[in-house]
Amino acid sequence: MNRRQVLQLMFAQAGFLWMASNGFAANKQKDHAMMTPGKIRVYSAEQGDYILTDKVMRSEAEWQKLLTSEQYHVLREEGTERAFTGDLLKNKEHGVYRCAACGNDLYHSKHKFDSGTGWPSYYQPVAEENVSTREDRSFFTIRNELICSRCESHLGHVFDDGPPPTGKRHCINSISLDFHKLDK
Repeated sequence: MNRRQVLQLMFAQAGFLWMASNGFAANKQKDHAMMTPGKIRVYSAEQGDYILTDKVMRSEAEWQKLLTSEQYHVLREEGTERAFTGDLLKNKEHGVYRCAACGNDLYHSKHKFDSGTGWPSYYQPVAEENVSTREDRSFFTIRNELICSRCESHLGHVFDDGPPPTGKRHCINSISLDFHKLDK
């Protein structure tokens, strides 16, 4: 390899590392404006039943004002927090984990397990209606991204290596969740 080829390879690798560390944010901007307004049926863990609630629709400028820069990066730009750094990773309290962007109930503490991956993991959501999936083709692979059904914020990804009864592992960014204690 000559000097020019070595430099080209170095710049290509540096570009890839930059894109990887930024979650391909420049290329991954999803058109959240495609979401249609209206009501959505979701399960409320606190009420123990399904409810009708409004979809949450905000401009990206509004989300930036509402969320911290770290939350915005994960929830709206589909970033990932570093493994083993999330505040809720080791939380063992009884309650429900809600979307940090809109308050939608997402996961119940009884469905949480220690996957050893460094992110909170759940084998199922509180209800299928509360969490949606969409294809994620970043990092040269195809994965199933998990998003909040109410506001379409990025939560994490789902994998097929979880425990029974579902065999699923919902690998969730701690920063995309708020914990709410339940009495029941």
